[in-house]
Amino acid sequence: MSHLVAPSLLAADFGNLKKDIDIVNTSQADWFHLDIMDGVFVPNISFGFPVLESLRKYAQKPLDAHLMIVNPDKFLENFKDLGIFNLTVHYETCTHLHRTVQKIKSLGMKAGVSLNPHTPVYVLDEIITDVDMILIMSVNPGYGAQEFIPQSFKKIRKLKKLIIESGSRALIQVDGGVDVSNAGELVEAGVDVLVAGNTVFGSDNPSETIRALKNF
Repeated sequence: MSHLVAPSLLAADFGNLKKDIDIVNTSQADWFHLDIMDGVFVPNISFGFPVLESLRKYAQKPLDAHLMIVNPDKFLENFKDLGIFNLTVHYETCTHLHRTVQKIKSLGMKAGVSLNPHTPVYVLDEIITDVDMILIMSVNPGYGAQEFIPQSFKKIRKLKKLIIESGSRALIQVDGGVDVSNAGELVEAGVDVLVAGNTVFGSDNPSETIRALKNF
C-alpha cells in the first residue's frame, strides 16, 4: 500500500480548531492523529474527552489516538465511545500489554503499541503478530516541534525486519520531527504512516505540505 499521512492536531490552532480540522478534511491526509497526554507519563497535558467530543463532530477522516497516559486500560471504553479508529498505547505503561491489546481489539478498534526512543524493538517479539500498528517515537514524547532522532532510521529497519520475519501485518507509524526533508527516507526504511504536526500546521500552506508528504 502507499503510505499514509496523519496530521497531529497537537500542533493545530486551538483558538480556531474547526478551521484546521476543515483543512485536514479537504486535504490528501488519511487520518487525524490525536496525542493524548496526562502530565504524568509525559511532562505535558494536551486535551481530554470534552475536546475530543467536539472534534469528532467535524472530523471526516478516521481518528487515530496515541495515549501518552498511565493506566490506559481505565479509559479504553471511553475512546471506543468517541469513535476512535486506531488506539495506540505505550509499551512502557502497560504491565499486561497483551491483555490491553486484546481488550482494544475486542472493542472493535485497531490496536497499536508505541515505543519511546530508548525502548528497543526486541521487546515486541512476543506480541508483534497481535498488534495492528507499531508507533516509533522519533522524539521524546511530550512536546511538538522537537528535532528528529537520527537513530530512529535504524530502529525502523529493525522493526520492519521483525514484521517480515514474523509474518505480522502490523503497520509502522513514526511520530516526531517528521518533515519533507526526511519523509522520503522514512518511507524507504519501511514506514507506513507519517505523523506530522508542526510541519503541517506551522507551514504557510498546510494542504500543500500534506500533499508533499503524501507524494514520496
